[in-house]
Amino acid sequence: MVPASAGSSRREPALGAVEQTRRKHGDQLLVGRGGYLDDHEPPGTLHAAILRSPHPHARIRSVDASAARRCRSVRAVVTGAEALSLAEPLPHFFDPSLVGGRTTTVRVLAVDKVRYVGDPVAAVVADSLADAEAALDAIDVDYEILPAVVDAEDALAEGAPTVFDEWGDNVLIRFPFAEGDPARALAMAPHVIADEIRIQRYQTAPMEPRGYLAHWEPTGKLTLYASTQIPHPLRTNLSTIFGLSEDRIRVVATRLGGAFGHKFNGYPEEPLVCLLSRMTGAPVKWVETRADSLLVGAREYIHRFSVGFDDDGRILAITDRIIGNIGCLATWGGWSMTYPAGMTLPGPYLVSDYDIESIAVVTNKAPWNGARGYGKESATVAIERMVDLVAAELGMDPVEVRRRNLIPPERFPHWTVAKHLDSGDYRGALDKVVELAGYHRQRELQRDAREQGRTRGVGVAFELTPEGGDFAGSYVRGFDTSTVRVSPSGAVTVLTGVTSLGTGSDTGIAALVARELGLTVDAVSILQGDTDSCPYGFGNFSARSLATGGGAAVLAAREVRERMALAAGVLLDTPPEGLVFAGGHVHTADGGRSIAFGAVAEQVYRRAYAVPGLDQPLLEATKVDRPRNLTHQPDEHGRMSAYPTFPYSTHVAVVDVDAETGQVRLLDYTCVEDCGVQINPRFVASQIYGAIAMGVGGALFEELPYDSAGQPLARTFTQYLVPRANDLPAIRLDHQCTPSPYTLLGTKGAGQSGVGGAAASLASAVNDALAPLGVRITTMPLSPPTVLRAIRSGGKP
Repeated sequence: MVPASAGSSRREPALGAVEQTRRKHGDQLLVGRGGYLDDHEPPGTLHAAILRSPHPHARIRSVDASAARRCRSVRAVVTGAEALSLAEPLPHFFDPSLVGGRTTTVRVLAVDKVRYVGDPVAAVVADSLADAEAALDAIDVDYEILPAVVDAEDALAEGAPTVFDEWGDNVLIRFPFAEGDPARALAMAPHVIADEIRIQRYQTAPMEPRGYLAHWEPTGKLTLYASTQIPHPLRTNLSTIFGLSEDRIRVVATRLGGAFGHKFNGYPEEPLVCLLSRMTGAPVKWVETRADSLLVGAREYIHRFSVGFDDDGRILAITDRIIGNIGCLATWGGWSMTYPAGMTLPGPYLVSDYDIESIAVVTNKAPWNGARGYGKESATVAIERMVDLVAAELGMDPVEVRRRNLIPPERFPHWTVAKHLDSGDYRGALDKVVELAGYHRQRELQRDAREQGRTRGVGVAFELTPEGGDFAGSYVRGFDTSTVRVSPSGAVTVLTGVTSLGTGSDTGIAALVARELGLTVDAVSILQGDTDSCPYGFGNFSARSLATGGGAAVLAAREVRERMALAAGVLLDTPPEGLVFAGGHVHTADGGRSIAFGAVAEQVYRRAYAVPGLDQPLLEATKVDRPRNLTHQPDEHGRMSAYPTFPYSTHVAVVDVDAETGQVRLLDYTCVEDCGVQINPRFVASQIYGAIAMGVGGALFEELPYDSAGQPLARTFTQYLVPRANDLPAIRLDHQCTPSPYTLLGTKGAGQSGVGGAAASLASAVNDALAPLGVRITTMPLSPPTVLRAIRSGGKP
């Protein structure tokens, strides 16, 4: 992969990138000493196994666990009926009723009904995992099989089986996003195209699945080690479920081997493991199997759209009816991805008339959870397909159609009905990726390849990714908290409410604080993910960790620096305003005198109040940072924005398609991204590379299929295909910087941009390759069976 290069900047940010700092504790990861959840096993740890429903929909007549209780080394067995009196219902990670949707009560184990294959029914604790799993076979469950519905369109049909009887139908919520008069604009448009795109169910496939280790001590203190992104809200949920005050609960987020939204909270296994520990009086561990992990779905959408445009390729109006098959509603919160799937449209394009409806539909598939891209990648695939269809209809270059429709720089900040775009130079990023990719040369090579009988395609995509989501009334908030603490020796510790998923955000925060205090990064320690130590925070999601946790840490460091400057001014007998913190010392403005940073701290603690002027002995500060540009109530125009920042990226992909086998080979890939100010360019590049790889996987390989009876067909990585290193070419990556005016650091977030751009550019490239055959593919993934069906049918698969 090609290293990132310095990008152009429309204006200089207040804070630029820090040094290209190496990842803190990265050497431990390289030698296999990182320490993950499954590496924690205190003496006496017991192991849990969970019995799951084999049916997509059934009534539980009875559960007989008596034989299981007699199995070897079994310490406890619990059924749904037994757990009713031991744990309250699970709070929703994001309650649909907060935004006008329906809701339901969810327990740690199913009680009366199961609603998807994998629904937890009972749990066993034994001395070993093998014994616990063996005992599951001894549990006898009497099921009454009920009609199931697995297709979202079938679920919307009149008379369809209902997943939740009390609802009467299967619609969880409808999100409308409309502006202008799209019906009139479409009626008057010189050209109108109607089409659809179907995006398959797939997930994040983290290397490390979820896991929990709970110890409910005799003192009443509950400690839970968890592979989670959001430890504080998890602690709050446990407090609600067990009626235990939060000061009696400690949640420790362990090092994560990938998360990508898969490790949000709200899963029943979180309180279940705690309950089993209380029942046995011992530590209890549960680690998700790959089969269990692959039950967690995401991103199953149908986009049915119309686009109206003129002879010059300018888009006049769009409509899009989005159907999201969210599976069974659970407390995991993934259903909320249907909101940004609609809200993100019309993407980066200047379209005044549009009507978008995004519908969350429940079925008897396993529930969604969060997934990197969070529905925004779905919007990218849809809007970019629209642009390609416009270009094909008019015989225009797809780059030129994009250029004509992109929001120009002078329009920022720019309102749509559901977002307030902060900043950008969209045309600049498009021009830059065209140049970097050698786009026009690729078109020449494409013509040569076609003359030689090869099926080559060049695809272009523009991705807009709203980030930093803030949803008041939930624990999905846009602000966060950090504490900076200086000890008498001068050691600096940052305690923050955000967590690191292995992205380097902890190193980035340390570097920001080090810069404020004139220290090296190694002189700053970071503590995250421990609810007994860190200030309350909302963890890691929506590419927010540096924008909020880093911003709060900078504010706290500045407050500590001001206090230390006052003390250093006394010790150096000089006004504090001119002091410079650099190289581990505090220097006078002329550089003639200095005092070591640690010496200042020591004197503050030793001599406060004894020396006149040394009256600021508290070398600790806690600050909250909240990005501006958040509007929770509609303004006079009915507009609101739950996302403060809007990074974006442009992509060019080149593919060869084997018309005999349907195999798609990715030959060349280029990306230009703009995440605002880069705190550490190396880490930004790593995030973009990873997101592109994830998007390639979703476009070409990954799928969680179900049969018509509601049985999942991908249980291992043998059936669920992820991209390998040799499936990816070297990726050219460059950057552009248009700082956000609404964040302290000018950052926009770099954790999700790339997934949708990769998926959309590959869809564009494959359809471009097949265009001479008169073939159009509207179903993903673009796997060999999908491509072959399209070729053999002479049209859509």
